[in-house]
Amino acid sequence: MAGGAGAQGQGAGGGGRDRPAGGGEPGSHRPFGQHGDFRVHPPQRKDPSGLGDLYKGHRFRYHILEGKPDLLHPVRRPLRLPVPRVQRLDPSLHPPEKGIPCGTKSRVRSPSWKEDCRPSEVIFDLDGKIARLAQIEQETLKPNFWNDNESAQKLLKERTALRSQVDLWEGLRAEIEEARGYFELAREENDEETLKEVGDKVARVEKDLQAAEFQRMLGGENDRNNAIVSIHSGAGGTEAQDWASMLLRMYLRWAERKGFRTEVIDTLDGEEAGIKSATFEVIGEYAYGYLKAEVGIHRLVRISPFDAGKRRHTSFASVFVYPEIDENIVVEIRDEDLRVDTYRSSGAGGQHVNKTESAVRITHLPTGIVVQCQNERSQHKNRAMAMKVLKARLYELKLREQEEKAEQLHSAKKDIAWGSQIRSYVLQPYRLAKDHRTNHEVGNVDAVLDGDLDGFIEAYLLQKAGERA
Repeated sequence: MAGGAGAQGQGAGGGGRDRPAGGGEPGSHRPFGQHGDFRVHPPQRKDPSGLGDLYKGHRFRYHILEGKPDLLHPVRRPLRLPVPRVQRLDPSLHPPEKGIPCGTKSRVRSPSWKEDCRPSEVIFDLDGKIARLAQIEQETLKPNFWNDNESAQKLLKERTALRSQVDLWEGLRAEIEEARGYFELAREENDEETLKEVGDKVARVEKDLQAAEFQRMLGGENDRNNAIVSIHSGAGGTEAQDWASMLLRMYLRWAERKGFRTEVIDTLDGEEAGIKSATFEVIGEYAYGYLKAEVGIHRLVRISPFDAGKRRHTSFASVFVYPEIDENIVVEIRDEDLRVDTYRSSGAGGQHVNKTESAVRITHLPTGIVVQCQNERSQHKNRAMAMKVLKARLYELKLREQEEKAEQLHSAKKDIAWGSQIRSYVLQPYRLAKDHRTNHEVGNVDAVLDGDLDGFIEAYLLQKAGERA
């Protein structure tokens, strides 16, 4: 707590009475903070990207970004802007420049800048991305570029992604330099109005940076793809089947909030209520990157509406997410490895679905993967959709094997039972939704069940990024 109070006091601008600040007389007032100099605490290590760890201020990052500097600190402190909590607790993140005295008396002294700190290019290699972009541009100019259409399409896709990232981060860097220039002008002219504008601009840059950094978390090979989501009810009978239908609604509402399009591929209704399983597609950029955070067992605790005794029940349902595979990616599926069954569709749809065998079930014999589709009236369309789902699942299985994360997809699944859940949704005796991987929790469970999942998704992706860093 002492460190936090000390850091806040340094930003208040009134603590320079005990020693001269920046060459001034003791007790003299410094209009822009105790230092009166923009260059008080800049990082001494040159950051080739010009951005460093600007995203230090993100409120979800306290536990994964410790030990990294705050590049906005030279602007933030003289402007009296709030210092992020993790920075207040660790003064080593604010190293003073040698030879410049500090005008505020603090109980925690700022040690020298650690030379062994990891440079920011490890986190975001802007120079490397620019070099790679130039290399791809040279490749596209070669006369034989289109000889291999598959390779050419892959390079063009990579070029588009790189150009988007480079333009975004260079734009942020330009905004930061502009803020610095305005600050210098305000400091020289003693202009409080301009100083306030600089503070507003820094706040906007931080907000943009948070969005850019979160997008950077979605940098996986398939993160930009559409997502195929499967939900299966677990232990709990009718109560669990109703819970699975609640999860289906939750994800459809989340997709609607994000502006994604959804298409239900298959549902298997429960005997009394709810669903036994459902498979649907979420169509939109980064759909898989977001929804991969939802893979696992989801647990519901509530007083069951299906129990005449009004007892509290615990139910489980599993969620699995697969990336939709680009048509240019070849996944070899031999006809002899498939067993295709047709049957009459169930559910709403009129007499047509009951008279024709339009539903399709495909079993991949080598892996035992089974997919089915009955959403379309045409057997041909249902077969095409089922093959797309099978292709996605086989591709993910191949990736898992390559990464040595699991022997096979089906053998890596956890039991849908007590103790294996990733998130709990408690409706009685108290109300709380909590992710057991990140400890992110929300008291408004109704909002979560209505699709407000971004907080959980962000916390998980930021945690995974911290593990990779």
